[in-house]
Amino acid sequence: MCGRFAASTGPEDIVELFDVRQWDPAETLAPSWNVAPTAPVAAVLERLPKGGGPPVRQLRVLRWGLVPAWAKSPETAVKMINARADTVHEKPAYRQAFASRRCLLPVDGYYEWQAVTGHGQGDPGQGRVRKQPYFVSRVDGAPLALAGLYEFWRDRRVPAGHPDAWLVTCTIVTTEAEPLLAPVHPRMPLFLQPEAFDDWLDPALDESEEARRLLTAPEPGLLELTPVSSAVGNIRNNGPELTRLVTAEAEGALF
Repeated sequence: MCGRFAASTGPEDIVELFDVRQWDPAETLAPSWNVAPTAPVAAVLERLPKGGGPPVRQLRVLRWGLVPAWAKSPETAVKMINARADTVHEKPAYRQAFASRRCLLPVDGYYEWQAVTGHGQGDPGQGRVRKQPYFVSRVDGAPLALAGLYEFWRDRRVPAGHPDAWLVTCTIVTTEAEPLLAPVHPRMPLFLQPEAFDDWLDPALDESEEARRLLTAPEPGLLELTPVSSAVGNIRNNGPELTRLVTAEAEGALF
């Protein structure tokens, strides 16, 4: 799964890397190395112009945690931060978004926790299970383009013209973890290579079976796993140091 990630790439770089044609500098987010569910996140998506014409690739700020259009309240968002690739085409909460509202979330990488047991002489935690956090990122240092879905939710409690009348939310698609990551967690976010961006973002690609062929992760070998400080577990901690290697001497034995 994916429950926390880092996103520090500036909007200008995202615009260039993802060939974005439209974005509002007023919506720029500050860098964050500890993004948690329900936080605002940057997403690349394509929308058809109101006056007609081809889709326009945009950089938008969405809220992480999908709220289906039919939901009575936005409180379901925290439970819908991830969508399984094997069922996303059929689950009521995701199937409409999967058909034509797919997006990409550019992130530095994401965090995952592994349960480990302390052992060895002199280990004060001998026999005690604890969770060791890892940061998963691309070996080449480029942003990870996580496959996502987005949805519009109308808040009936406020007038139609109110700025808060519409909530736009997103979820991250997950798939089976590749061998490097499987010992830490059996699932990982689905990330895409640049050659898959156009098809994934294309709102005209609305046949479920055709879209499902895009739910394939790149070949293993593009990711690296870095043990990091347990400080990332507290969302009040936020800085680039959270993504850096922490040695066993600095934070206790990892295994």
